[in-house]
Amino acid sequence: MSRIVIVGTKSHMDEAIEALYSAEAIHLIDHTVDADEGFTLGTPRPYSPKASERLLKVRAMEKELGITNSVKTDAVPEDEIKSQISSDSVELVEKEVTSVLDKRNDLNQRITELNATKKNLELLSDIPVDLELYSGYKSIFSMVGTVVDDPTAALSGIDCEIFSSLNKKKGNVVAVFAKDADKEKVQAILSDNGFSEIPVPKETGSAASALARTDVELTAVSNELENVNKEIENLLEKHKTFLKASDEELSIEVQKGEIPVRVANSEYTFVIDAWVPAKKADSVKAEIESKVSGTYVEVQETRGRNLHEVEEAEERFKTTPSKFKNGKIVEEFQYCTKLVGVPAYQEVDPSILIAIFLPMFFGLMVGDVGYAIPFIIIGAYGLKVTRHKDWRAIATALFFGGIWAFIFGFFFFGECLGMHFVTSSHMLDVEFSWEMLLGLHGLPEIFNGILPYEAGVGKLFHVGFLLKLSVYIGIVHLLIGYLCGFYNKYIQHGFKHAFMEKGSWIMGFIGVVLACYALTELLIYGTPMDDIIIFLGLGIVLIVLEIVMNIKHEGIQAILELPGIMGNVLSYTRLAAIGMSKAGMALAFNYIALGMIAGVDITPAVVVGHEVVVDAFITNTFNFMDILGLVVFAFLHLVIWTLAILSAGLHGLRLQMVELMGKFFEGSGVEYNPLKIKREKTVSSKAKATKEV
Repeated sequence: MSRIVIVGTKSHMDEAIEALYSAEAIHLIDHTVDADEGFTLGTPRPYSPKASERLLKVRAMEKELGITNSVKTDAVPEDEIKSQISSDSVELVEKEVTSVLDKRNDLNQRITELNATKKNLELLSDIPVDLELYSGYKSIFSMVGTVVDDPTAALSGIDCEIFSSLNKKKGNVVAVFAKDADKEKVQAILSDNGFSEIPVPKETGSAASALARTDVELTAVSNELENVNKEIENLLEKHKTFLKASDEELSIEVQKGEIPVRVANSEYTFVIDAWVPAKKADSVKAEIESKVSGTYVEVQETRGRNLHEVEEAEERFKTTPSKFKNGKIVEEFQYCTKLVGVPAYQEVDPSILIAIFLPMFFGLMVGDVGYAIPFIIIGAYGLKVTRHKDWRAIATALFFGGIWAFIFGFFFFGECLGMHFVTSSHMLDVEFSWEMLLGLHGLPEIFNGILPYEAGVGKLFHVGFLLKLSVYIGIVHLLIGYLCGFYNKYIQHGFKHAFMEKGSWIMGFIGVVLACYALTELLIYGTPMDDIIIFLGLGIVLIVLEIVMNIKHEGIQAILELPGIMGNVLSYTRLAAIGMSKAGMALAFNYIALGMIAGVDITPAVVVGHEVVVDAFITNTFNFMDILGLVVFAFLHLVIWTLAILSAGLHGLRLQMVELMGKFFEGSGVEYNPLKIKREKTVSSKAKATKEV
């Protein structure tokens, strides 16, 4: 990256802003107050306040009309939408929309009031008192409301008239008429019985007749509201294109108008500090100076990867923006990297490593053709239809993870929906196979030579092999992380610093791995000492070297962190554990569902005589239990499939973020974000002219 300084007169500020956006390569460095003597932050351009006001109006109308990002509209030429905005079209549309929205709000308010009145009248309709008789007395008061318990007995000692309707479904309603002198006593007794007052509508006649009138009015108001909602739908269709285009154009204007607030300003000049890619520095300089008269551009420095350059720079120039340089596929995995942070300018971008290992780990943990195919389909569909970054990240993981799950499931495990394709002698006593259930005796010939262990790796049978494989994968994965850390330090400080800081830990890592391997062979497998002494000796030497090299800078931590290395490696055994847990669930669920379909109580002991089960499965007449068994089979495997997304996805992501990235990634950078106009709902005049030519 190169840091440039752009100096010009304030009279050409608007031209300079247009040139900055036209270059599409300038990452602005925000000016800090009092950073340079005689300069301060500027003020927004004169058109900015009006544009901001109109933008707020447009977005308020979009919200009220229900115009979201998913609403599709045609693109409008830039000149056309600018002309409409300048001719006060926003204000005219706002006036039209507001009048209809006010009408809708009034109707909604009236419906709320009528519903409240209706609810009260429904309670009062069981009391044989006309509405006008509840008030208008000189020496008598009335209290009307709902109660929890009947207060009649408690009020027997007071001279009063009580009307009540005790209904558990509608509620207990009472109306009490008493002398003003007894008001406090009546209130106290009613309060003790859970009294809640009901407002009595200011109407005449019985509550039942008032309720009927309220229903009629409520129906009329609701019908009117439906008509108003149709008007709003018509307004949406009528103005959606204009509003979406205005939103985009006004957002651009506001963004441009705020540029002076981010740069240094004196009485007559402005100074802009910015980063541009080193390859574009000269072309950006030439473009701005040619487009904006009275402007001078100077390349101040070209920042390398060495941290000494950063340490010597001013505080506001220390952070160099990082530009992601990934292909279309790896770009989708940048989302995972950004969950931790943006790579610093002097750091390796882990996105490509995540793109390689995350789907692979996901596929290894799932390892089933039956589950892989839906993953691939859903992931491909999601990538095609969605543009939301969160959903695209999920769809990407499902699609590529599904591909790896299919590869492992077909060529490594030989498994579909928890059952192997072909029968193996060492699995026959426990589980079924598709060859067994469907009578496809030609399957072994197809898979002969493709699958390991005769019928594929059994997740419940080759546990030791899978655990070893997981550990070896972890060693390779972590070693890559350590090497990336070494490379980071190399480009930041040079080889010597990298060797002392990260090279020592690489030696320590290899030393711990070799020592643990030797001890495992000696203590568990009984390998003679003569065969493993070289590994043990080399491991100890490397560990001692790591301690000697790090003890000066890290103290006791150089020793205490060594056991953590083995913990990091063993963390990868989750790759086997997740697959085994899924396989165990699938085995149990297959027993349940296939037993229902075959009409046989299947247990591991029964599977030994699998011919009986298979005969029952094939010859059993199709009945209700078969349908129920198929439904249970589909539902239970759907449960496993859902759990596979959560377990394989989260644990696969954890191994990238915690184990791998923890060895080299700090994520303290700032993403390169050049000033650039992105148009979707409008078409620029330049683009339109190019298209016409």
